[in-house]
Amino acid sequence: MTTEAPDRPPVPTGGLGPHVPLAISAVVCAAGAWWALRPSWQVPAPTTANRPEVRLQDFRDALYFPIRELLAGGNPYDPAAMFAHWPVRQDFNLYQPYHLVLHLPFALPGYRAGAVAFTVLALLLLVVLAGMAARRLAMRVPVPLAPATAALATVLVLSQVGKAQLYLGQVNPLVAVGAAGALLARHSRPRWASVALAIAWLKPQFGLPLAILLFARGSRRVALGGTAVAAVASLPVVVVLVVRGGGVGPFLDVIRANLAHAASTDYGAVDSFTAQRVDLPAVLFRLAGWLAPAAEPATLAGVLAIGVVLVRRLDRLADPDSAAVADLLTCLTVVVALVHQPGDVLIAVPALALAAVVWWSRRREPGWWPLGLAVAALTVPFAHLHAVDVAVRAILGARAAVTVDGVAVVVAWLSLLVLATWLHTVRRTAPAGTS
Repeated sequence: MTTEAPDRPPVPTGGLGPHVPLAISAVVCAAGAWWALRPSWQVPAPTTANRPEVRLQDFRDALYFPIRELLAGGNPYDPAAMFAHWPVRQDFNLYQPYHLVLHLPFALPGYRAGAVAFTVLALLLLVVLAGMAARRLAMRVPVPLAPATAALATVLVLSQVGKAQLYLGQVNPLVAVGAAGALLARHSRPRWASVALAIAWLKPQFGLPLAILLFARGSRRVALGGTAVAAVASLPVVVVLVVRGGGVGPFLDVIRANLAHAASTDYGAVDSFTAQRVDLPAVLFRLAGWLAPAAEPATLAGVLAIGVVLVRRLDRLADPDSAAVADLLTCLTVVVALVHQPGDVLIAVPALALAAVVWWSRRREPGWWPLGLAVAALTVPFAHLHAVDVAVRAILGARAAVTVDGVAVVVAWLSLLVLATWLHTVRRTAPAGTS
């Protein structure tokens, strides 16, 4: 004869309920988002008198007025036309032409309405990026997606990198989602990965190195398909601009003028001590005060060659965590190889989140310390808040303030090179967890 055990009250755990952390993260994230969204409705309407206005300057100079120039019958890639016709401070860089059609809805209403709508979209894309990072974490540790997404979104929105996207009105959240999506889906959903890569091609300095690295890692259909989608999407706009300009020759003259102007500005030139750049040539110039001949194309070729070799080796290793290292190395190679700004490290957020967990689980194993150094270095651009910048400028000067992020990114990249080389030479056949 058996008897059932009497019902007992649940043992109190003393911990928070499962929904409390989610609610706290949501509240903090909402407060940070509201604060970050304020410039979009506070920014004054652009005029020639307030061209130096920083709030929403990228939305103004790289989206709203370039699209207005296209609709008015001009060529937005022509710096002379843009400065003559519109109250912009920066020229319109060589974004993919399809960008002018993709973001058309934000340039049709009045300036402030378009700015608010675009900033809200950028905020939502940051949350999507946080969700992608949470999914990467779930591949390694059992974390609930909703609380992890809320927590990561909170950190991202409150970080300098996240706040800068909304304050300046940048398209990087969309590019970052595209780049991260291409890496995440290249095996399981190659067609969607191709579309994601095409989105990353919106800025060629992202699309070109990423396509090369994906091709080298065996995702050839994704690399070629995404590049083809971006090209086909841009072709109609290119045809319109060529016809308007009087042929291919005049159109190429405009492109050359665009590149020449971008290379000579204080905020974009490689040999500028004030430009917000984190790519290897700009960082080396800031540190040494000297620039080698043809430094940028040479760096592009050299960095990509190193990246291609090492990510291919990482993908072939028996260690299951080598793929996480390869993804983070892919993202940093993209940023270091070509002209990039601190906010461009946004593309590494999902890979960085997974790399942090991998390092924590293997931190006591010999040889894995470079991954910890890379993760720590990559937090520098995110933690470079206004108060931090003021302190750095007061102690080390303005040159150091615009160099520290680039040094951190380069250190992170070099650390991954060390780890990738060590894994290839020492652990290529060793099972995970052995030294």
